[in-house]
Amino acid sequence: MDLENQKRVKEYAEELGAENVIVVIGAAEAEAAGLAAETVTAGDPTYAGPLTGVSLGLAVYHICEDIIKEAVDDNVYDEQISMMEMVLDVDEIKKEMETIRSQYSKY
Repeated sequence: MDLENQKRVKEYAEELGAENVIVVIGAAEAEAAGLAAETVTAGDPTYAGPLTGVSLGLAVYHICEDIIKEAVDDNVYDEQISMMEMVLDVDEIKKEMETIRSQYSKY
């Protein structure tokens, strides 16, 4: 997750309260999704950005996870996500996200 996005996430969590923020990740690989998820839950593991040492514990999901998929309008999801979903290893991504949530999410 780039430094600007880290800054935005931190500002939203401070402004709205961490319990009111959900981060939706769209990375194409499980490892990249996991790194972004870890950043917004446990803090920046690369020690390079605004979330270094900041454990927000945010709720974090991947766009392909069922809970998010169900919340998005079917037509929008089909138009914007479904083609990519066919080439992603969705099961691996879901597993990675579940692991990060179980370890670090507070909400």
